[in-house]
Amino acid sequence: MSGFGPGDPFLADCPARLAVELIADKWTVVVLYGLSRGPVRHGELIELIGGISRKMLTQTLRRLQAHGLIHRHAHATVPPRVEYELTALGATLIDPIHMLTEWARANGDAVLDALDARSDRHLNQ
Repeated sequence: MSGFGPGDPFLADCPARLAVELIADKWTVVVLYGLSRGPVRHGELIELIGGISRKMLTQTLRRLQAHGLIHRHAHATVPPRVEYELTALGATLIDPIHMLTEWARANGDAVLDALDARSDRHLNQ
């Protein structure tokens, strides 16, 4: 089986594959989507995103910042105020994320039904 040529996602060091690994993380898409309406503070993201811990949010934000998808802006105020926002590169992911979110909304029940059916088959064997 041959690859797909330049940008072949089957190559371990392919930039496209590395980018997919970044956005395939459990929290990346949710955090990026949370930032899609404009700058947001850390605490606001915690309230917005159910189930994410402060530690995991911090790690995700740092990783997204390191990869150029978000910008961290520390305001010189007392107390200090930090906001996160999408970079131009990060903003390019919002349309694909929106499409994926719509697919998940439309098909989430079918995915769960398939999982339930599989579990039921295994219990009855």
